[in-house]
Amino acid sequence: MGSLKNVISIQCQKDVLYNEWNKKKESLAHLIRRYFMLVVGAAIAAVALDLFLVPNAIIDGGVIGISLLLNYLTGVSFGILVLIINIPFLLSGYHRLGKGFLIASLFSIVVLAIAEGFLHHFQPITDEPLLATVFGGLILGAGVGIVIRNAGALDGTEILGIIISKSFPFSVGEFVMFINIFIFVWAGFILGWEQAMLSILTYYIASKTIDIVGQGILNETKAALIVSDVSGEIANQIEKSLKRKVTKLYGQHNHQETDTQVLYVIITRLEVAKLKQIVFDSDSRAFTTIMDTQEVHGGRFKTTAH
Repeated sequence: MGSLKNVISIQCQKDVLYNEWNKKKESLAHLIRRYFMLVVGAAIAAVALDLFLVPNAIIDGGVIGISLLLNYLTGVSFGILVLIINIPFLLSGYHRLGKGFLIASLFSIVVLAIAEGFLHHFQPITDEPLLATVFGGLILGAGVGIVIRNAGALDGTEILGIIISKSFPFSVGEFVMFINIFIFVWAGFILGWEQAMLSILTYYIASKTIDIVGQGILNETKAALIVSDVSGEIANQIEKSLKRKVTKLYGQHNHQETDTQVLYVIITRLEVAKLKQIVFDSDSRAFTTIMDTQEVHGGRFKTTAH
């Protein structure tokens, strides 16, 4: 009996090691794919900026808009400006969103800067302001949406908004809107009011495109339902890593008639990728549903603007 136990123990250890190795291999493949998509997204955003918007004196909101205006005023490279201005925002969100998000975002911004420097030498695709506005906004939104969907960011204003909303009676949406109003008014004085109006149109088109590319990613909050046999472990990891309170709902499998726990948690759109990674690392077979939310009330979670 003793030797049989040893054989079973060794076989179990081999199975565990194989499963862990296989999970790491899948995670590595996912990581490579994610960073490849970050490169694609940042490069697409650079195409929109250099071949459509910047040659026609049209800007976007957020850090990109600020960087474009400062580039126009000072002549300092847009790539350098967008990197320098974003760094404080990204560092401020490090503890909230994690090292993975910080690295992915810095990587995306560096790719944007490099691609912008390369494309800067090419002729613009159009010098018609309205065409540049529409297609520049569409392409920029597609690029930014791809980056956000793969757990990165090219603009740090929303990160600052998440932090500020915890201490002041402003939602993230209200904070970002205030920043962008300031940017577009500033653009009106520097570039002219017609260019400022075109910039607002670009921002709107880009925002709607991000919404499409990111599958509702512009909504500030998401509701997640998670069904797993290790729901307690997942709940602890969510509360530890994301600092989000998790509610346990008790249910029953229909055919098996066995009791189960369903986790319910509200997160921001920037936390979706990290939540999915937490669930996958704990239980790769867990059933997860992530839904858009219209409004969130109560507790310490800030609501969207209304």
